[in-house]
Amino acid sequence: MKINFHIKSRYLKLVFFAFIISGCTSTGEKVDFSTQIKPILNTKCITCHGGVKKSGGFGLLFKEDAFTETESGKPAIIPGNASGSEMIKRLHEEDPELRMPYEKAKLSDEEIDLLTRWVDQGAEWGEHWAYSLPEKVDVPTFAQKASFGPENENGFLKNQIDNFVLARMDADALEPNPPADKNVIARRVALDLVGLPPTPQLLQNFESGTISYEAMVDSLLAQKTYGEKWATWWLDLARYADSKGYEKDMGRSIWKYRDWVIDAFNKDMPYDRFTIEQLAGDLLPEPSTDQLIATAFHRNTMNNDEGGTDDEEFRVATVIDRINTTFSVWQSTTMECVQCHSHPYDPFRHKEYYELMAFFNNSRDEDTPSESPLLKFFTPEQQKEVDKVIEWATRFGSDQLARTYKDFMQFTEPVYKSHFFKDFKSSVYDDHASVVFWDNGSCIIENAYTNEASYVLLNYRSHYNGTKMTIRANDGQGPILGEFTINKTKGNITAQFPIKKIDEKTDLYIETQNNAVAKEINILNLYWVGFVPDLPARDQPGWSDANAAFLEALNANTETVPIMAENPKFMKRTTQLFDRGSWLSKTDTVMPGTPESLNTWNTDWPDNRLGLSRWIVDKRNPLTARTLVNRVWHQIFGRGIVATLEDIGSQSEPPSHPELLDWLSLRFMNEHGWSIKALVKDIVMSGTYRQSSESTPEMYRLDPNNELLARGPRIRLGAEQIRDQALAVSGLLSDKMYGPGVMPPQPDGVWQTVYNGSKWVESKGEDRYRRGIYTYLKRTSPYPSFLTFDAGSREVCMIRRTVTNTPLQALVTLNDPVYLEASYQLAKNTREKDNVGRSIAKAYRMATLSEIEPETLSALMELYQNSLAEFNRNKEASKLFLKFDNQPTAELSALTIVANAIMNLDEFLTKA
Repeated sequence: MKINFHIKSRYLKLVFFAFIISGCTSTGEKVDFSTQIKPILNTKCITCHGGVKKSGGFGLLFKEDAFTETESGKPAIIPGNASGSEMIKRLHEEDPELRMPYEKAKLSDEEIDLLTRWVDQGAEWGEHWAYSLPEKVDVPTFAQKASFGPENENGFLKNQIDNFVLARMDADALEPNPPADKNVIARRVALDLVGLPPTPQLLQNFESGTISYEAMVDSLLAQKTYGEKWATWWLDLARYADSKGYEKDMGRSIWKYRDWVIDAFNKDMPYDRFTIEQLAGDLLPEPSTDQLIATAFHRNTMNNDEGGTDDEEFRVATVIDRINTTFSVWQSTTMECVQCHSHPYDPFRHKEYYELMAFFNNSRDEDTPSESPLLKFFTPEQQKEVDKVIEWATRFGSDQLARTYKDFMQFTEPVYKSHFFKDFKSSVYDDHASVVFWDNGSCIIENAYTNEASYVLLNYRSHYNGTKMTIRANDGQGPILGEFTINKTKGNITAQFPIKKIDEKTDLYIETQNNAVAKEINILNLYWVGFVPDLPARDQPGWSDANAAFLEALNANTETVPIMAENPKFMKRTTQLFDRGSWLSKTDTVMPGTPESLNTWNTDWPDNRLGLSRWIVDKRNPLTARTLVNRVWHQIFGRGIVATLEDIGSQSEPPSHPELLDWLSLRFMNEHGWSIKALVKDIVMSGTYRQSSESTPEMYRLDPNNELLARGPRIRLGAEQIRDQALAVSGLLSDKMYGPGVMPPQPDGVWQTVYNGSKWVESKGEDRYRRGIYTYLKRTSPYPSFLTFDAGSREVCMIRRTVTNTPLQALVTLNDPVYLEASYQLAKNTREKDNVGRSIAKAYRMATLSEIEPETLSALMELYQNSLAEFNRNKEASKLFLKFDNQPTAELSALTIVANAIMNLDEFLTKA
């Protein structure tokens, strides 16, 4: 196909650049702080005069620091007076001890001139483009009309995205590629929208003209596989895994969050709601089960179950991770830089980091092995007992009391966990989230609040009958609040014991006694202590049944998922600033707050995670929509409009199409109502997206990264997509959705876990062939073929996967049992008796959706003949090679080799 790509007059281009340069150097030209001054300050000055240090008391990160008095007693910059400004004087110094930048090369004459003119013009301070709200953008106009309708089917301008792209191409003397062939664009858009090739029927309908391109796009967007494809991207951001991480790396049942994400994408949940539910679903009024599941986004943090570790240290580590992840995911901001000092380049202060921490610091999770709070999923029979309790609390109490009981039965919080107990005597905290008591053992729960309850709830395991437990106020000499006997249990149990009502916080002294056992014998493990307001109307018939149902719900064995839950007021934590980022060096107390450099806080918002989530999705936040648009663009084109996806701050790459980024961001928020599907459809409907991806040496020389979008995207598929596609074209792929992670074939010996003894148990039946999103992910040992194709271990938030090209990848697709079985099935399904050429051509067409070229067919025929000869020479080779077939033949074995070769072609592994 001939590429419609022209390089326009070099003479006109030189004249254009000469005009630009002369304009920039004109003394009358207004100097722009953001585009001309800030880059100089960032690269040459800010390491000594920024957020980390302010040499001489002079800083250039914040406006007030730049113009305030320095250690010399006067400001370094005097607006309107460059000759009197010490900063400008120092730039001209010849003495290396006085010249700035210190111990570095002198600034160029052009840089000094820009800074001088900027000061003389009043040293007007400005914002980096990303911290200013996107404003209405005028769409460039061309002679050819653009629309979102079916017009211009043969032209480049399919919608208004193309106007922006074409305007940039014109400025760089380029022209767009022609449209891609129908089979190519059908495969491309299917892989982008659902992560799989189009079905033969959908492809036939599109190629024959039975349906339009837009109808095909709409059909793909409506498929449930859409959610599976896009959820994979989000799970990288959410650092989703099926294990806790660190050395023990125990399993974690959190797959219901993964399923929630899939459903959210399929339902096209608006992105603002998608954000709020994940960050603060538990704080919404009357949160649904799904909204509670959504909060598992921030329970994907790692949990350290190692003996001897400090639970508070790792609780703080998860809080820090949540701050950093939230700003990485929703704001494209490297907020982790601010833990120890103000940001080196961007306008975020050290104190603001801990004001953000105050939003996250009040959650109930505390790095315990149980991972509480855990949302329980009751069976229908169990739910009847739960409903009985809620109905009783509502009828004889209040809606608020019913909510308290409902929450406690669902996720058993708030409770006092044993790792915070103090003053152990003949008792010890055992690193497994329990206090071990011996005879005459004791410990103290500090500053506890009993909720004026008549009962104490204990979660424990008792090893002997007749253990007497006494609970006193304050200390061992305090008044007795409760005294009762605990007998032997088969395992952990939650039970209820009477205590005296009190209405104030107090230390609770707990002691145990059992004279029937030896002094050194463990008589009791106590995991937590809890208090719930009394279930009312104890004198009414039915109270005993309701109370028994309450205890039955607490002891029910159910499927669970970790969720976020907030501390009540009586357990609220104080947040303090860490000196140099160390959690052991706490200084000033801070209150919840957001960075001053971004949108202002609405005082109607609550000062908790819900308020923070509303601040993030407020349309006055300049970063949220830009971040999402940029990352969706990257998913489709392989490169963001801002190439540095992780950071759109002042050190980021400039946008390749700034007006397009702002136009899409405004359209996403205002016209599409935060609909990701609508945004994706806009992009894939554009002529920009539909271009051929073919290139020429000259095109590659001028624009190697396709920044100007003069050709369609050409990207190697992701780890899960490569495997999913192999299973799909071979007919093996299961369409089963949801549920616990599965364990498809992987090489023996990959899992060598310590402590927990877990094993990779290969899944049977259709679970063996499910999509990659459902593959069990152990952080310390991820699925090997995915890791080889650049998937991550998800120990931390992964903004983007680095695309590599290594020999190990070829070894995977040539030898991994998944790809061998898929190759066998593809060969078997496309085999035509006594016609090897047609068999190979059919397999090629099935795998790539393209007709095979004669040269390719000739090479694959040669491979077939060589393989056939080898299998005929060695009669046992087929049995060893095709373990999937009871009676493999040399012919089918050779065709399997060919099919495997097809699955290793660039045409198969790449989205073009």
